[in-house]
Amino acid sequence: MSTAEATPGYAGASAAAIGRHYDLGNDFYRLWLDPTMTYSCALWEEGDTLEQAQVRKLDHLVEGARAGGARRVLDVGCGWGSLLERLVGVHGVERAVGLTLSEEQAKTAAARGGSRCDVRVESWADHEADEPYDAIISIGAFEHFARYGLDRDERVEAYRRFFRSCHEQLAPGGRLALQTNAKGSNVRLDRQTVRDLRFIIETIFTESELPWLSEITAAAERSFEVVSVRNDAEHYALTCREWLGRLVANREAAVELVGEQAVADYERYLSATVGHFERRHLALLRLVLERV
Repeated sequence: MSTAEATPGYAGASAAAIGRHYDLGNDFYRLWLDPTMTYSCALWEEGDTLEQAQVRKLDHLVEGARAGGARRVLDVGCGWGSLLERLVGVHGVERAVGLTLSEEQAKTAAARGGSRCDVRVESWADHEADEPYDAIISIGAFEHFARYGLDRDERVEAYRRFFRSCHEQLAPGGRLALQTNAKGSNVRLDRQTVRDLRFIIETIFTESELPWLSEITAAAERSFEVVSVRNDAEHYALTCREWLGRLVANREAAVELVGEQAVADYERYLSATVGHFERRHLALLRLVLERV
């Protein structure tokens, strides 16, 4: 049992479930992600390469959190360290702390961040800051903060625990920039869509659940004020289409690394996800919230 799972009231995905996804191996993900190894929705402009769009996304969230030049910034769900590296290397952050539940990600993130980054294999539920952070950024981790099968009230309470934790660890007036997948407004699902979504839940992102926007805002009340929110569903369709093309182009190498079944599963997941974002079954939310 992970430390987070032992934390009273913790209702998110287990470390084992996270590991099954992200610990497939850095070499596998390197085949189809961009050179920054950023595994979340990019922010696209006309003519962008995937790497340019990913860097734009990182900078957008740094700006929203007012993290540039900050003394201390927390990255919840730091992945392979692209945001940490950019915080200290480009945006002048003195100290950046990254949290992940993946051992594979932590090794890479620590090497990229250098001496001004502290990468920990640790859940947000167990993290205790030595002193307040000036800003918190979380990209593509919120989806794991409530387990599949919880009812709405239980999900809101799980999210509320996260926002309270961030509130306690942020300096007054500090901001939280949050990017997450969410349920979309188009709830008319055909049978194939239902099968695809169930496959993703059961095979790719086990134990995880997507929030409604209303659940996020309800959970943040009395801890944060919403400064801005945008739904960039079409940006994630573009991102997943790019990832799928890269995976297919490197399929032989991918099979050698993780096997035929895993590659087929990822091809199905990425292909289905493109359509779900295009049809607005899924949303991609970027929020900026300010501590009250």
